[in-house]
Amino acid sequence: MASVHAYKRFENSLVQKVKQLILLMGKGILRGGTLLFHVLTRRYTIVLVPHSAQKVYNLHFSLVSFLCFILVLVGLAGAFFWYGTSYKTAGGSFPDKDSRLQDTQASLDQLRDETSLLLREAKGFETALSGTLSSLGSDIAGRTNPNPGGGDLSSFFDITETPDGILQEVYEVQQLAGYLASAVEPVKEIGTLLNSQSALLTEIPSIWPIKGGIGHISMFFGQNKNPFTGQYYIHKGIDLSTYRQGDPIAVTADGQVVTIDYEHSGFGNNVIIKHKHGFYTRYAHLLTIRVKTGQRVQQGEVIGYIGNTGLSTGPHLHYEVHIGSDVVDPYKYINIRSNLSRSH
Repeated sequence: MASVHAYKRFENSLVQKVKQLILLMGKGILRGGTLLFHVLTRRYTIVLVPHSAQKVYNLHFSLVSFLCFILVLVGLAGAFFWYGTSYKTAGGSFPDKDSRLQDTQASLDQLRDETSLLLREAKGFETALSGTLSSLGSDIAGRTNPNPGGGDLSSFFDITETPDGILQEVYEVQQLAGYLASAVEPVKEIGTLLNSQSALLTEIPSIWPIKGGIGHISMFFGQNKNPFTGQYYIHKGIDLSTYRQGDPIAVTADGQVVTIDYEHSGFGNNVIIKHKHGFYTRYAHLLTIRVKTGQRVQQGEVIGYIGNTGLSTGPHLHYEVHIGSDVVDPYKYINIRSNLSRSH
C-alpha cells in the first residue's frame, strides 16, 4: 500500500510541474509576442533638414511598414527579372521559328511547281486518251470531261487567283481528281475493247508459226522458181527456215485439227487445222506431229517440229493460209498484233 501512495504522490507532483512548465512557457510566449509587437509597431522618425531651406521634413514609419516596403521592392525586382528572362528565351526562339517558316515556304513553292507539272502531264494524258478513243471509234470521249461548260483541262490553266493566293492550287488538284475519276469508265471500256480484239486475234492466224519467233522466210508467197524443175510456178504459202530440224511449230490461231496426212512426193508430214471465220492453215514437211485428228488446239500450242519430209530441199516449214477455198498470202496475217499496235 505504501508503494501505491508513493506512486500517487509522484504522479500528482509530476502533473503540477507540467502545469507550471506550460504556464511558464505560455507566459514566455505572451511576453515575447507582446515585446515583438511593440518592436514592430514602434514608430521611428527620420528628420530631413535641407541646407537651403528652413522647413524640416519628418518621415514617420514603423518597422512593419518598412518590412512591407522591402517585400514589395523584392517582389517587383523578382517580377522584372522573371519577365526579362522569359523575353530573352522567347527572343532566342524567333530565329529557329523563322528558319522553319522559310523551310515551309520553300516546301509550298515546290508543291506549287509539282502541281503545275502534274497539270501539264494531265493535259498530255487527256490528249492521248482522247486520241485513243477517237482511233477506236468510241463515243465515250466526251464523258471524260468533268466540266462540259468550261472546256477540258484547259480550264485548269485559266483559274482566277483567289484573294489570299492559297486556294488556287487546291482547286486545281480537286479538278484534276474529278477528271481522273471521270476517265476511269472510258479506260475500262478501252480495256473491254482490247479484250474483245485480243479474243478476235486468237481466232485468226496472227502469230509467227515457229515457236519463239525464230527463223526467217526462205520463200515468199506467189510466183517463184521451182528448186527442182527450175521453172516458175505459184507458191501457195511461205517457207520458214531455221537451218535445222526439230524446232517447235506453234498453231497460229485457235482451232481444230481436221487433217493429218503424209505425202511422199509432196508435203510430207502435214497438218491442216480449221479455225473460225472460214480460216484454214496448213503446216507441211514436219519431222513429227504431236496432235491428233479432231483435237482442239489453242493459239501458240506446239503441234509438231520442223522437218525435211516429202519433196523438200532442206529442213523448213511450209505454211499456208486459206479462207474458204481461196489461198491467201500468210505474210499479211503474221504478227498482225504488232501491226495493230503500231497503227494505234
